Amino acid sequence: MQNDTTRVDILFQKYLNNLLDEAERQEFLDYVEDPIFQPQLNALLSLAFDNQTELTDVNAEERQILIDKILSKEQAVKTDVSTKKLWPRIRIAAAVVLVMISAGIWLYSKNQENLLQDSDAYANDIAPGKNGATLTLANGKKILINDALAGNIASESGVKISKNADGQLIYEITNDNLGEIAYNTLSTTRGEQTQVRLPDGTLVFLNAESSLKYPTSFAGAKKRQVELIGEGYFEVAKDKAHPFIVKGEKQDVEVLGTHFNIESYPTSAQIKTTLLEGSVKVSSKTGITRILKPNQQLVLSTQHAEVKEIEAEYEIAWKEGFFMFNNESLESIMEQVALWYNVEVVYEDASLKKETYVGTVNRFDKVSKVLSVLKKTDVAEFKIEQNKIIVSRKNK
Repeated sequence: MQNDTTRVDILFQKYLNNLLDEAERQEFLDYVEDPIFQPQLNALLSLAFDNQTELTDVNAEERQILIDKILSKEQAVKTDVSTKKLWPRIRIAAAVVLVMISAGIWLYSKNQENLLQDSDAYANDIAPGKNGATLTLANGKKILINDALAGNIASESGVKISKNADGQLIYEITNDNLGEIAYNTLSTTRGEQTQVRLPDGTLVFLNAESSLKYPTSFAGAKKRQVELIGEGYFEVAKDKAHPFIVKGEKQDVEVLGTHFNIESYPTSAQIKTTLLEGSVKVSSKTGITRILKPNQQLVLSTQHAEVKEIEAEYEIAWKEGFFMFNNESLESIMEQVALWYNVEVVYEDASLKKETYVGTVNRFDKVSKVLSVLKKTDVAEFKIEQNKIIVSRKNK
């Protein structure tokens, strides 16, 4: 079961960016109505106030409704608890946000100065990645998958391949007499992500610079087996009689039906397998075997295999459209940025790689937004030069 605190963070950020579907919107409002989450929501609202540009993406009427709910809840708490126990700074900040939104006025103090200072550094701003991929059929034919492509894409070996309104590739068996099983490969470049629903109903999200090789049908096979390079999130359809196996260069992951994420880039010294739901068995090519429980992550390297207790939602924020950092190193963060924005990262001070950060940023913002959030720690500065991001230590 996912961590409620992390879920509130994700839903709040999606709310600010108008990315909630109807089910998520109701889920978010349920959290807003729950007094247990009032301190967290107040803190998130205060943080959004400090970073005011985030609030501009939300419909004005909905902003006011949200703030009214938070303020009214806080007022209700005030009648039961001594005023001294409330969070006056947060309450005032929320009230000021409400006034500012109603009047359409934005502060031009330090944040505005920062925008002016950043204008030169971010003059060559870079657009985010997008939904897209290349589908390679068994006969070698390549099909570019993008937002414009919809409907039926191809048919082969008794299987129809289509793309639905949600951007998913869908495999449907149209002929029970399939004969020889064909294999397809779905691959993304830097700056692309995609998703596919396999013939058994398993849903796979592919992150940037990744590939998934899979059969067009699992009929007649004792095991459902696919091959992954890069990063993928799996929601495996339950089938106790037919285990689902994700094969990689250095490890295999076996499940019956569960939700998990694998980060296995060839350029990385580590492979991370993170479990959200159910259980998985991870077997390395060196003979190491581990069974994971929800909110556990196996970090596998040539030297060791370590199982960590984590908040798994942070590991799959990318498929929800966010970068989420929870005491994550700048080196790890910038590796993700490089993949998604298709840039090169250059460090003028290598010691900055070990600096850690906490924060959430929309993956579909331009790269300057990500860099502005990182810059708020007053540790590092960033400059965009053509297709490079220069990272340097901030002069104090």
